[in-house]
Amino acid sequence: MGLIQAFVGALGGTFADQWKDFLTPPAGLAPTAALFPAVPQGQNAGRGSNVRGSEHIITNGSRIIVPEGYGLLTFQDGQLTAIAAEPGGYIWASDDPNSRSVFAGDGILASTIQTSWERFKFGGQPGSQQLAFYVNLKEIPNNRFGTQSEIYWDDAYLGAQVGAITRGTYTLRIVDPILFVKQFVPLTYYSASPRVFDFTDFDNDAATQLFNEVVGSLAQAFSLYTNDPSQGNRITRIQSDSVGFAQSLSAAVETNYRWTTDRGLQIVKVALQAIEYDEDTRALLSDVKKADALGGARGNAFLQQAAARGIQAAGENPGGAGGANLAFLGLGMGAAGGAVSGLQQPVPPAGGAGGPAAGQTPPPPPPAPAGEGGAAPAAPAAPAADDPVAKLTQLKTMLDQGLITQADYDAAKSKLLGL
Repeated sequence: MGLIQAFVGALGGTFADQWKDFLTPPAGLAPTAALFPAVPQGQNAGRGSNVRGSEHIITNGSRIIVPEGYGLLTFQDGQLTAIAAEPGGYIWASDDPNSRSVFAGDGILASTIQTSWERFKFGGQPGSQQLAFYVNLKEIPNNRFGTQSEIYWDDAYLGAQVGAITRGTYTLRIVDPILFVKQFVPLTYYSASPRVFDFTDFDNDAATQLFNEVVGSLAQAFSLYTNDPSQGNRITRIQSDSVGFAQSLSAAVETNYRWTTDRGLQIVKVALQAIEYDEDTRALLSDVKKADALGGARGNAFLQQAAARGIQAAGENPGGAGGANLAFLGLGMGAAGGAVSGLQQPVPPAGGAGGPAAGQTPPPPPPAPAGEGGAAPAAPAAPAADDPVAKLTQLKTMLDQGLITQADYDAAKSKLLGL
C-alpha cells in the first residue's frame, strides 16, 4: 500500500512539473545586490503555470531572461554547470530526468513514467536540485568606508609623515563571476534557500570583511597616490581625482588581499567625502601654501612691491630705519638697485648750456678764501637741481611696472608738488 501511495504521489508531482516556466530577477532589488536567485513568475496573472511543480526543478523549455548588465549562473546538484554573460532570453535544456517535459518534446514515457520511477526511489521527491542565479556585472555603487582614528603615511612632497581621518564611498565591479562565487561568496547565498548577497549589508560577513580590508589599505593607497610623480605628488588632488585614487586603492587591496586574483573583484572609482588632517599636518599644509604663493611670478611681484615701499620709506627718512631697509633690500634685489638708479637725476651732456665747448679744458675752480688760521674751508656741494616733472615721470613708470602702489605714487606726487 505504501508503495502505491508513494508512486501515485510521485506521478502527480511529475505531471505538475511538465509545465514550462518563465524565470526573471526578483522585484525590489537594491542597486548594491551582487548575487540573487532567478524566480519563476508563478501563475502568470491567473492564466496558469507551474504552480504545483517541485521546488528547485527547472522544466525543459522554460525561458530565463538575462537583463542588460547581468550574468546568469546555473547549478546542478551544487555544481556550477553554465554561465550566460550576454543579455537576452535563454531556453532551459537538461538531460536530467526531472527536467523532462512532454511540452518540450521529450515524449510522454520519458517525461512521466521514467521520471516518476526516479522520484519513487527518493520517496516521491526529485533526486536532483537545479538552481539559477543572477550576478551583477555593473559598477556597484555606495560601498562605504571610513576611519575612526588617524591613518599615517610618508608624503614625499611635504617631506614628512602625514596623518588624517577620512571617509567616503567606492564603486566596485565583479570582473570574474565564477571566481567570485566559487572562491568568496558563502554557500548560504546560492543554496536551496538563498539570500540576496548585498555588499552594503553588514549582516553579511563577507561584505564586512571587504570593508575592513579597504580601511586597512587606505594608508598604503594614500602613500601610493601622493608619492606618484605622474599624479603631481599633491595631497590636495586626491579628492578631485576619483579614478586616479581608485587605481591606488585598488593596487593596495590587490597587493594586500588579492581581490582581483582570488575573488574576481575590482575597485573602479572612489569618492572621498572628507579628509580631516591632524594638527601637525594642517600647520605643514599652511606653510606649503604660503611658500607656493611666494613662488614664481607672483612671488617676484610681491618682492618688487616690498622693494618699492622700502625706497619710499628711505626717501622720506634718509637717516632713519628707512635707509637701512633700503640698503638691506638692495643687497638681494637688482630691482631695488635699478629703481634707486632710476630716481637719480640725469647728468647733463658735455657742451650743454653753461658747460665748456667740446675739446676745451674746463677752467680750474677759483681759490677758496682763507679762514681763521689760514685753513681754507671745504667748498659746499652744489645743490642738485630738483626737477619735479622728471621725478613724477620716473614714479609713474615704477607704478606701471608694479614696483610701487597707487598710494605710494599719490603720496610722492603730493610731496613733490607741495600739495
